[in-house]
Amino acid sequence: MKPITIVGILDNGCKSLSSLAWEKIIQSQILVGGERHLSFFPDYPGKKIVIKNGLSKAIEEIEKEHYENNVCVLASGDPLFFGIASILVKKFGIQNIEIIPNLSVAQLAFSKIGLKWDDATFVSVHGKSLFGLSTKLLKTNKAILLTDPENSPQRIAQYLLEYHHKDWKIWVMENLFGLNERIQEFDLDSLSNSNENFSDLNVLVFYKEKQNPVVLNLHEEHYAKKTPLLGLITKKEVRALTLLQMNLKETDCIWDVGAASGSVAIESAYIAHNGKAYAIEMDEESIQHCTLNLKQHSVDNVMIVHGRAPEILKEIPDDPDVVFIGGSKGSLIEILEYSFTRLKPNGRIIVNAITFENIVETYQYLKEKNYDFEVMQVSISRAVPLAKYKRYEAQNPIHIFTIFKT
Repeated sequence: MKPITIVGILDNGCKSLSSLAWEKIIQSQILVGGERHLSFFPDYPGKKIVIKNGLSKAIEEIEKEHYENNVCVLASGDPLFFGIASILVKKFGIQNIEIIPNLSVAQLAFSKIGLKWDDATFVSVHGKSLFGLSTKLLKTNKAILLTDPENSPQRIAQYLLEYHHKDWKIWVMENLFGLNERIQEFDLDSLSNSNENFSDLNVLVFYKEKQNPVVLNLHEEHYAKKTPLLGLITKKEVRALTLLQMNLKETDCIWDVGAASGSVAIESAYIAHNGKAYAIEMDEESIQHCTLNLKQHSVDNVMIVHGRAPEILKEIPDDPDVVFIGGSKGSLIEILEYSFTRLKPNGRIIVNAITFENIVETYQYLKEKNYDFEVMQVSISRAVPLAKYKRYEAQNPIHIFTIFKT
C-alpha cells in the first residue's frame, strides 16, 4: 500500500506549487482532480481520474489504485479548509495520507482587502441549502462564505434581506489568483439587485463595524403574538430560566412543542446556531406570528411544523437533544412519552406547567416511571405604574420540570 498525497493548488495553476508539491506530482502514477485542476497538466504521463458529479466514484478508483501506484490528489487551496482532505483522511487514515497545503481561500480573500481574518467566521453553502445562514451571521461581524452556482451572490443577498439583515459591507471575489480575477464591493441592497453575471468560482466576504444585537431574553413585547392577555408566549424571566435548564450546545437539535409565538424556539436556535430547532404548533394564527418573529429576529435555523402533538412529532426526521414542552392541548403525558423515546442519550426534556392538573399529572408520571428529574417553582412579580408610584404585579407561578435521559 502506497501513500496518497493531497496537493493544494490555486487558480494560477502550476505557478502556485512548491518544489515539494511538484516532486510529489512527478513521482505519482495516478493524478486525481477536477477537470479545471487536471487541465493544468496536459502532458502528465500517468493515468488521470476526474472528480465529477460527487466523490464516490473517484474514491473507489483511488482505493483500487493506491495499493500499487503513487496517487496524487489535486485540491483547491488548503485541502483541509472545506476540502476533500478530511474525507480522504476519514476513508484511508492519516497514516496513509500526506497533505501539502497551499494558501486557503480565506487567506487569499482577506489579503485582497487588508482585513485580518483570525477572528472571522467561516461558512460554506456549497452544495447546501441556505438554512441557518442568517443565524450564523448574527454571531459575527466578519465572515467568509463559500458559494456555488445555485447559491449565487444575488440569491444570498436576497435571502438575508428577507431576514432583516443590514449594514453589511460585502466583497464578491471571483477567480482569486486566476486570469479573470475580479473583486467588487456591494451592500445587501445593491448586491440583491445586481445584474452582474458572476463567475461560479466566487467567494463572499462579509464585514460590519459592530456585531448584531443579541437575540436573547427579549421582552415579550418584541414578539408578535396572539391577543388578549399579551398572547401565548413564555415571559422573559421564565424563558431565561427555561433556557438555563435546557443547557444547550451550539450543535443541538431542539423540539419546541406548543411553540405559539416561537420565543423559546428562536432564542434556543440562536444559542444552537450550528444546530436547528423545530417549532411545533397546531394553531394557524400562532404559526403566522412565529414565521413573522423568525424573520424579524433574523433567526433561520428553525423549522415550523404545523400539526398536533404527539402525532405530528412522528414526522420530524431528527431526534432531539432537548425538548421543551410549553403547551400540550391536553396531551401532555402522550407528548412526554413519545419525546422520551426519541430523545438522544444525555438529553433533556423541559416542561413548563401552569395548571394544577398538569403539575400533578407530570409529577406523578415521572415518579411512576422512576425518571431522573428536578423541579422548581417560579413566581415573578413585575413593577407596574400606580399613579406616580410603582407597585408589584404578580405573574402566573410556573413549575419547571427538567427530565434527564442517561
